[in-house]
Amino acid sequence: MFLTSEQKEIGKENFLAAVGSEHVDREILKAVTHESLTPKNGLGARYFGYEPIEKPVRVAVLGTGDEGNVLIGALNPKYHDCVAIADVRPYSQYRAFHGDVYSETANSVRPGLMKIYDWKTEEEARQHVKVYADYKELFDAEGENIEAVIIALPLHLHAPAAIEAMKRGYHVLTEKLMGHSVANCKEMGRAAVKYKKHLATGHQRHYNVLYKHANTLINKDVLGEIHYIRAQWHRNNKPFPDNDSWRMPMPKNFKPDDPQASDIEKELKNWQNARKKAADAKRADEVKLWDLKIAQKEAQLADSLLGEQNGGEYKGLKLKNVKEYGYQDDTVRDDMRKTEYARTAGEELIRWRIWDRTGGGMMAELGSHQMDAASIFLTAQKLKRDPNFEGEVHPLSVVASGVRNLFPLDRDADDHVHCLYEYPAEGYDPSSELGRQKKITVAYSSINGNDFDGYGETVFGSKGTLVIEKEKDAYLYRTAGVNEKTKVAKGAREELDVVNVPEGDKLSAAIGTQGLWGDISRGYSEELEHWAWCIRKNPNCEDPKVHPKCYPPVALGDAIIALATNIAIQLEQPIEFQPEWFDIANDATPDNDYREVLGKKADDPDLKPDLKKYGITD
Repeated sequence: MFLTSEQKEIGKENFLAAVGSEHVDREILKAVTHESLTPKNGLGARYFGYEPIEKPVRVAVLGTGDEGNVLIGALNPKYHDCVAIADVRPYSQYRAFHGDVYSETANSVRPGLMKIYDWKTEEEARQHVKVYADYKELFDAEGENIEAVIIALPLHLHAPAAIEAMKRGYHVLTEKLMGHSVANCKEMGRAAVKYKKHLATGHQRHYNVLYKHANTLINKDVLGEIHYIRAQWHRNNKPFPDNDSWRMPMPKNFKPDDPQASDIEKELKNWQNARKKAADAKRADEVKLWDLKIAQKEAQLADSLLGEQNGGEYKGLKLKNVKEYGYQDDTVRDDMRKTEYARTAGEELIRWRIWDRTGGGMMAELGSHQMDAASIFLTAQKLKRDPNFEGEVHPLSVVASGVRNLFPLDRDADDHVHCLYEYPAEGYDPSSELGRQKKITVAYSSINGNDFDGYGETVFGSKGTLVIEKEKDAYLYRTAGVNEKTKVAKGAREELDVVNVPEGDKLSAAIGTQGLWGDISRGYSEELEHWAWCIRKNPNCEDPKVHPKCYPPVALGDAIIALATNIAIQLEQPIEFQPEWFDIANDATPDNDYREVLGKKADDPDLKPDLKKYGITD
């Protein structure tokens, strides 16, 4: 898709005019006109139906790597009192306090605990926040000092960490994907019911105001009937020595022959030289920034302690060898080329996203976001006709292709994924020939090596076209009228429509601007605030209406879409989604249904949900 800057401005004005239309959602926009339009000061509460809480929830963060530090950056001291963190890597521990100073962009999303809580030094911060390596050690030491945990550990640890946390009485918010397998997800959902705990999953689009307004437009029939959704996440990742953000550099002792093994040391020397030049030129502010960068790079080098046979000590914290934390050596073989790739345990820790045992590939890490968005849009359309509908609309089938054009051997994950889904449309009836044709198509692609189109979703309706770009911008057009300004108007039958008008709708656009002013929040702060509010408002989960938006029934659906798509890619055949997969109380899973063709044994613990493996027997 290519839109000129002028066409984007037209589309943005059209979207704002629709949002601010007297026929859509003008009242809430009037209410926030004179308020501080930032999520941490009330906008999220206005849009997503929660309120300030009297006492912040005492939380611990398990996993403070890239995504864990994004969640730390979204904490609101009015809602969250961070009292502990756990991560085995010194690099992640350091960034948890100081943020990521690698670049201004990185620091804007990962500012660190010191900035969030206004602590002047790391020493002061550590008086408030205890540091652990293993999350189980944190649980044992903190006990009732924490009420809830935020989990941003590698995917294979989501279920064991979340279930152990709920057993101990903690509420949980886990990063996406919900779990490493569908069985894991159902185990997590069952544990949440058993222990009466809020279990949220971090699909932040449920708390993004752009998607909130898009849902309103869809629900009020502004777009008409949705027939097609096109979504993508395209990245410019390429093999070494270009750029692969999932194949991060690691210390030499993790894998001496790795081509990136010395990159950390090289960059540290470059930064030290840059600092010396700044100091010689007496540029004090620049010297201060280089000092921060050098300290962060030294912390990254300290990860090498995990590669020592007996571990080591970092800032008074005893660290074990990486294998003692459960990471493993393995060998990937290419029988056709008669080659193999030796992966070390340290490499699995640092690059966990690209290995099947620890991650879920591109569908888990990227595709789950867009498919969650598709489900949100189609559920909004469903609610238009059935206001009492609960949960989300689920797909009927998927056909998918996964290829490795760029990274043939140094990972399990595909580098290109192309998927085609069918969802039920209005009037869908599998028992009749015509009814079976009532379907909505969703096309998704995720590729490396070329980031043209970036990431986002395009929703094709019978009246209008909606584009959401990188969670930050939204454009609305009357079908293909990308050069035409529009307004929302009532038709002859009192139904809403998008109509082309040369002058647009300036008043409605001005009102719509009030709800989308400034830097659009991606939804992280709102999801964390609402989760804390649910904990205070409904601590024992007695009120079935008070729960996070992405709670187990919703998060399970997102996980099934991603994980079943991985099966379709592996088998190179279409997969039909079964209703019982989406039922947390039902033991059915796609892995078990396809276990024979997947070559899995009947006693594989990931085929069926079973809480006994977590020591839960009743």
